[in-house]
Amino acid sequence: MASYGRREARDWAKENFKGVVNVIIPSFTTDLNGINEKAVRHDVRKNLEHGFSGTLLVSEVAITLPEYRRFFEIAHDEAGRRQMLVHHASWSNLEQNLEALKIAEDNGAEMVLLSYPPNFYPESEGDIYEYTRAICDATHLGVMLFPMMLWGFSPRIHPSDIPVTLIRRLIDDCPNIAAIKAEGGFPGIMGVVECYRHFGKEVVISCPIEADFIPLAQLMPIQVSATSDHEYYGSMMPKIYKHLQDGEYDEATRLYWQLQPARRAKGGVQQVLGGGFFINRMQWKFEAWLQGYNGGPLRQPTMRIHDAQMNALRGGLAAAKILPATEPNKSFFIGRNPA
Repeated sequence: MASYGRREARDWAKENFKGVVNVIIPSFTTDLNGINEKAVRHDVRKNLEHGFSGTLLVSEVAITLPEYRRFFEIAHDEAGRRQMLVHHASWSNLEQNLEALKIAEDNGAEMVLLSYPPNFYPESEGDIYEYTRAICDATHLGVMLFPMMLWGFSPRIHPSDIPVTLIRRLIDDCPNIAAIKAEGGFPGIMGVVECYRHFGKEVVISCPIEADFIPLAQLMPIQVSATSDHEYYGSMMPKIYKHLQDGEYDEATRLYWQLQPARRAKGGVQQVLGGGFFINRMQWKFEAWLQGYNGGPLRQPTMRIHDAQMNALRGGLAAAKILPATEPNKSFFIGRNPA
């Protein structure tokens, strides 16, 4: 159970929703019939070793609600109070999302990342409002809004994906909206800047794109970068975050440029594997595996990753001098803790 009530969510977030929040993708047993407990615990420990302040427990894979409960139970037991767990409200319909919210509340979640189902086709701002309000009203947890091109709201609703007029209405009516993952109009920085100008004094504004976060945090206060595949860079993003918070901008910038080969490699792979407005979680799991996380098989349906993309991601990390993995690509599909 979270340590705050829904009307305290914003104050709690301003005080506690800080640092760099990455993702953990579920790990399954070799036969794909269940959650791999040893692997999940391994990933939580690796997250702590790398210095992440929290993690999103990804639900946007082929996983059942009972399995998601088990995933959350294991992660919470391993993390204890050492790491913030963010619930991924990314299920097929409102009813499943409400059930998943209860699972998250019962198992240590402290924030909710709000997504929209693939079959959700709003024809007005009012439709988005009603869905978002239903989620917010159903939980005492702090909710992070997520304007993003993935939902298909642009240009039908607004080019910024969720316009500030609608965000204003939601913030006024939902006291537990505590943060905004500001990717509206992706790619570009206007979504972050606009949300900060309008709402930065009321809720936490997250800049999850590290290539934007590192320069923008030198010009405006950004207390959290959540949530993204920051684990691709190992412990680098938490280190850079500390430099930024300490005003050590030259060092943060030096590390930004060190990461440039890896950043370009990741961007190139994303373009090759993009499609369907769906994040390739196998790519993200492979990125994590390169930094010592479990890896391991995912169920169908899943996007794929082939040697050309795996080798490009390896090469980017090697050029950035932050590649610890030496195992062959085949080992990724087995995982470091097969069960």
